[in-house]
This record gives sequence, C-alpha cells and structure tokens, in this order.
Amino acid sequence: MFQIELVEQCKANDRKAQMQLYQQYCGGMNAVAMRFVKDADDAEDVVQESFIKAFQRIHQFKGEVTFGAWLKRIVVNRSIDFLKSKHQRTIALDETYMHVSDDEDWTIDHEVSVEKVIEAIETLSDKYRFVVQLFLVEGYDHSEIAQIMDISETASRTRLLRGKAQLKNKLKDLAYGTGS
Repeated sequence: MFQIELVEQCKANDRKAQMQLYQQYCGGMNAVAMRFVKDADDAEDVVQESFIKAFQRIHQFKGEVTFGAWLKRIVVNRSIDFLKSKHQRTIALDETYMHVSDDEDWTIDHEVSVEKVIEAIETLSDKYRFVVQLFLVEGYDHSEIAQIMDISETASRTRLLRGKAQLKNKLKDLAYGTGS
C-alpha cells in the first residue's frame, strides 16, 4: 500500500515522493545498469536518465507489476540504448577512418608484374581476398561488395584495408626476393 501511495504522490509531481522512490530503488537499479554497461560513471548516467524518464512517464504506470519491475525495464532498455549509441559512434569513427584509407594509392614497384600481383592476391585468406578482388580487379565499390558478400560497408572497408596491407607485404617480399 505504501508504494502505491508513493507512486500516486509522484503522479501529482510531489518531489519528496520522487526522492523517496529514488532513494529506495537507486542502488538496485545501479546494479542492473552495471551488469550491462560495465562502467560506474556510465551506469550512474543510465540510472539518472532512467529515473527522469520514469518520472516523466509515471502516469503510464498502471500497477500491473511492481514499480521496481517497471523501473527495471526502463533501466534495461536505457542501458541497451546506451550501448547501441556507443557502438554506433565507434562504427562512425571507423567508417571515417576507413574512408581516408580508400584514397591511398595502389602503386607497386614496376618490377612486379600483373601476374605476380594476381598470384599474391590468391594467397590472401578468403575474407580479404574476395574483397580485394572485388574492389581492385572487378571494380566494385564498398556498397556493392557489402551486398555481394552480405557484410556491412564498414566490414568491406576494414577487410580491404587489411587485405591491402597483407598484399603490399607479400609484394614487398617478392620485390626483395624474400618471398617463396
């Protein structure tokens, strides 16, 4: 009964009631957020944002579950959203970085023949070889490669960058006579 009264007071925008609910559930919700985000500062931010959202939408709380269960769902969803946004920022940075690398030239020593380049491409592992072949030999762009191979454009860029690095090392070995 006490919890229901407290929630009703929060619905009336009673700040003392909000503080009581916050104090009652803060520790437990912080533990929930920590299991997801693994960082104390981030977990604290997630919990703060979750309580703000809960108090903004408290009129949607119908009492079908306990307030703690309702709040926990908000914390879990906010934790997942936080992780998704963190991942998207990382991908965006990777794409920008990879885009810069796409502008690098593919020039090699004049002593290395086209046949040697093709042979060197054939020695790459499949995941790099296919992207290098599609990009360099077939002339596909990253969007097309992503569709063909059922990977993201970021993965295409990453594989091209790594495949190109391996290819250059193999060709350098050939040029200096250290290759097989």
